[in-house]
Amino acid sequence: MKAMILAAGRGERMRPLTDHTPKPLLQVAGKALIEYSLERLAGAGFTDIVINVAYLGRQIRDYCGDGSRWRVRIEYSDEGAQALETAGGIAKALPLLGDQPFLVVNADILFDYPLAALRDKSIDLAHLVLIDNPPHHPQGDFCLQESGSLSESGQPKFTFSGIGVYHPGLFADMRAGQALKLRPVLNRAMQQGQVTGEYFNGLWLDIGTPERLRAISESPVFPG
Repeated sequence: MKAMILAAGRGERMRPLTDHTPKPLLQVAGKALIEYSLERLAGAGFTDIVINVAYLGRQIRDYCGDGSRWRVRIEYSDEGAQALETAGGIAKALPLLGDQPFLVVNADILFDYPLAALRDKSIDLAHLVLIDNPPHHPQGDFCLQESGSLSESGQPKFTFSGIGVYHPGLFADMRAGQALKLRPVLNRAMQQGQVTGEYFNGLWLDIGTPERLRAISESPVFPG
């Protein structure tokens, strides 16, 4: 199974830190955010990785290179000056990801979820890892039903972690180069009963604001 790291976002909420540095290269405990994801993927046996880039993407290319530092092979999906949002970015990268399900991980999260558990995951159109709702997102995203399927309605709701497995067919109706968020694409698939999920209660940290970055950098808890 191939994997993709989402690294094209501009990081508006992280400004001014991201005025000259792309968010995935911001440092936490002396290491770039994206490096934590690369280490997790490599440790779980993922060797073919796609990284999408846009804003200040050259810096990410220069930092990560061909992936040999982590004993993986990295290819890049360049979205140009304007990022295509999550679904649009994944759809653009499909020629690099192939015709089989693939793993996608956000570049701005720290976690200890065992990614190897997803490497041979059998799915319909999508399978998402859910977590308890963090303070900055108390309303949650999706309801996890007893059957394992996900719904946009119902209670309790959990938050999408930014870790998921997708089938290329999820993006089949998208136009090339179309900018689109992932949520409406998932919602349509959920209405057809083609999205499953699981609950994870381990370490998960979202680096969404300078304040959170500062707090996490000062904390001794890291998924090393």
